[in-house]
Amino acid sequence: MSIFFWIAGFSVIAWLWLFLFRGRFWQADQRLPAASFEGQDAPHVVAVIPARNEAQTIGATVSSLFAQDYTGALDVVVVDDNSDDGTADAANLAAAGRTNFHVIAGRVLDAGWTGKLWAVSQGIEKAEEIAPDADFLLLTDGDIEHDPANVGRLVAKACESGADLVSLMVALRCASFWERLLIPAFVFFFQKLFPFPWVNDGARKTAAAAGGCMLVRRTALKQAGGIFAVRDQLIDDCALAAKIKRNGPIWLGLSTATRSLRAYDHLGEIRHMVARTAFEQLHNSAVFLVGAVVGMAFVYLVPVVACVAGIVVGDGTLASTGAVGWGLMAAAYGPTLQLYGIGRVWGLTLPLAAAFYTLFTIDSAFRYWSGRGGEWKGRVQSDIH
Repeated sequence: MSIFFWIAGFSVIAWLWLFLFRGRFWQADQRLPAASFEGQDAPHVVAVIPARNEAQTIGATVSSLFAQDYTGALDVVVVDDNSDDGTADAANLAAAGRTNFHVIAGRVLDAGWTGKLWAVSQGIEKAEEIAPDADFLLLTDGDIEHDPANVGRLVAKACESGADLVSLMVALRCASFWERLLIPAFVFFFQKLFPFPWVNDGARKTAAAAGGCMLVRRTALKQAGGIFAVRDQLIDDCALAAKIKRNGPIWLGLSTATRSLRAYDHLGEIRHMVARTAFEQLHNSAVFLVGAVVGMAFVYLVPVVACVAGIVVGDGTLASTGAVGWGLMAAAYGPTLQLYGIGRVWGLTLPLAAAFYTLFTIDSAFRYWSGRGGEWKGRVQSDIH
């Protein structure tokens, strides 16, 4: 038998290992309980929203927070992070003069901070001023539309489990061709990198969060060193989760009802989103980059190449081995596709999505080496470390 047959066979073994020993990540089954926190003793929550040029979506975010069926006190703070598109006006319009709503103008970015975290830190300062006894902070983005039950369910989960951080990977928009090809794959890869059952297991060190929706216990955040402790981290959500999990449990799940409004209609938009932090995930290491590229090719591309090559040369054993690997891959991808309401036949496109994400990661490395690492909304942040 050819050497390529053995390579394809080991790829199949890799997929079997992922199925059986990677924390059941592929099941995509970590969800918030349906029950919401009820009663007049509901904890006080302050939502902090850093917003830089979010005029198109901030209104929907603010409106969705004021439409919550949560029975406790809920304040909302928007930090207008030096926007030039009328973000503050759009937020104020959506709030309609509510007294529990506050917009503050963000200060000029301080050295050593990423832009988003600098804005978040100012929002937390304001939260401490208006509600010093608040139990929880809801750190969310200016493009998230919250389901009416979201805050109550987040609080219920935190109180029921004693979690210091409860985070949701919200439903990302999945309408255009490029979104359907690449967005569910992004969620799948994130789950594989940080298996949610392991994140939610207090006995394991695996920690992660999704920055679009994080309910954090205020005392736990202070114990972890506050936002200052992760001020220079591009992958700030996971860095904060790791800090908090050292002292208490955290929980991370998936949502279909709370959703992101950000559109990725073009390939370049998804590429930019991934390339901003992909090389950071590899600790900006060329060695890790080579390993990641080889690993992605071995796991995702080898089965397809083996299947096609086997058919072309008439090698049924090679083709069958490749088909088994490809089939296992598609089966693992199925629950995530179902989460997004996409037919399982799209599971066959996962190798193509993997190829794109590999190229995005290589692009991320070149951006870092050229001094454009972490570029986001007009800011270059490769020099913060």
